[in-house]
Amino acid sequence: MRDVIVVGAGGGGAVVAKELAERGLDVLLLEAGTRFPRPEREWSHLENEAANPATGSFRFGRGSRAGPPWQRDLPQYSYIWQTAGCGGSTLHYFGNSPRAMPGVFSDYAGDRTPYDAHRFPFGYRELVPYYEWVEHVLPVQTAAMGSKEQHFFRGAQRIGLAHQTAKDITRDAFRPQENAILQPRGAAGRTNVRRRLVYPKAQGCTFCGYCPLGCVEPPGSPRNLRAKRSVDASYLPMALTANRWARGRAVTLVTDAFVTRIHTREEGGRPRASGVSWRVTRTGATATEEAQVVVLAAGSVETPRLWLNSGLPNPNDWVGRGLTDHWHDVVVGRMRSYTGTSKGPSSAARADFPGYGSFEQVGLPPALLAQTLASGSTGMVGTRLKSYLSDIDRLLAVAVLTDDDVQPDYRVRLSQTVTPDPHGAVARIELPYRNRTPRTVRNREFLVRKAMELLRAAGARDVVRLNWAPVLLHIHSTTRMGESESDSVLDANAEARWVKRLFVADNSALANSLGGPNPTLTTQALATRTAERIAALYFGIAPWVGRETPVSSVDPAVTRAVRDARI
Repeated sequence: MRDVIVVGAGGGGAVVAKELAERGLDVLLLEAGTRFPRPEREWSHLENEAANPATGSFRFGRGSRAGPPWQRDLPQYSYIWQTAGCGGSTLHYFGNSPRAMPGVFSDYAGDRTPYDAHRFPFGYRELVPYYEWVEHVLPVQTAAMGSKEQHFFRGAQRIGLAHQTAKDITRDAFRPQENAILQPRGAAGRTNVRRRLVYPKAQGCTFCGYCPLGCVEPPGSPRNLRAKRSVDASYLPMALTANRWARGRAVTLVTDAFVTRIHTREEGGRPRASGVSWRVTRTGATATEEAQVVVLAAGSVETPRLWLNSGLPNPNDWVGRGLTDHWHDVVVGRMRSYTGTSKGPSSAARADFPGYGSFEQVGLPPALLAQTLASGSTGMVGTRLKSYLSDIDRLLAVAVLTDDDVQPDYRVRLSQTVTPDPHGAVARIELPYRNRTPRTVRNREFLVRKAMELLRAAGARDVVRLNWAPVLLHIHSTTRMGESESDSVLDANAEARWVKRLFVADNSALANSLGGPNPTLTTQALATRTAERIAALYFGIAPWVGRETPVSSVDPAVTRAVRDARI
């Protein structure tokens, strides 16, 4: 019997696995996708080769791309941008790591606090030490910046926004991103000559501009020194080598293992998690393992799907409900001078508006930028699209991240219309886009107006709002924690209200949309807190955050362990 089984090696699962293994627990980490053992060969800057949702290396499907991707039921016009495999969707994320807005937590008493319900069931100040822990481990640093950020900051200053220098979001302001991307050193950021952009001549971000397609920069670097701090380059190498650098126990990782059922047994008159069963996607074989604790971290679609397919209790019908997605929009300006929008970190500047949401400058490689411009009810086609793409390094794009309300009718459920796959009934994602709350609509429109104002102030000669198609990049809250048993699934420890020893540690555990900031850092801070709760409640291990100094994933001892283990 294992101490802990973690389902999913993405943004939250690898965090829980690393923290518990470092404390000496026996952790089994199951990932439905592949390991990506040789990303230099498996990943590509050819955008269709990497990002095609049916055949790309970054798709939601098994490691072998010979077969189709795993199916979802999408009754409305929408697209879910998620990746299977070790690292999960952190493989294609931008590395943006802002903290949540304090107004979404139970201890907030300031202005612009719309959250009378659906708040986090603990205070913001309680989460700050966990933020600091994760920021050190990854590490999170002020983003490396270039021309596109200069244009963004100039526009922000001209419309009267203040410059925010603290990590806590307390007022309308602009700032550089806090990014999980290593700063450029040596030749990195100083040349585009590839033979000079190799480790150790170049370290950190090389400004290649292909963040969404997976980071192998700089070439020749150890796995844990890749520029973008996806889980595959940070927490997972630490988890797999904990016995070498931390005198813990190395995590046992099993890939191509699609978990199909959470098992329970009775304890004290209520169910408790006792183990899992999974299907080996390469062969179709099945396996079962028992554990004292089970942690779900399969993502905001697959975690509620697995819960429902396992027949676990759902007395208030909130499993899968309350999906938030930041109801994105995109605004693009055509500038008079060079912006370098295809160079450097994809997003290195942002503006925050407590009570409304955020927006951030976005740079993309050519094909993904073309797809973005063509998407939405006012998306570009024909000669106008060609004119914008004729010089993409004179464009400045802004992505809107709305502070959207938790709504019960935005949900994940089991499909009744699509044939089940070998892993059970497939997930149906229902997004009644015409049914947004008035506050959510107001917030999106406010942010779009501000973004257009900023671009014009920055010198744009033409500004277009795309009214972007429903592309789900930030999915939260589908097994949300909360203050009330009537409308939440998890308690304040992220433990299931109706199943003991079952925890959730991915974006679906988030109580709400965080006020607009990108979710990964908060999920990882919350996962660290959840690991502490598991260790204290069921293994008698005292809390460590605030009592110890965390080890960074780029520490020389970790690098030596990763090299010795050939990770």
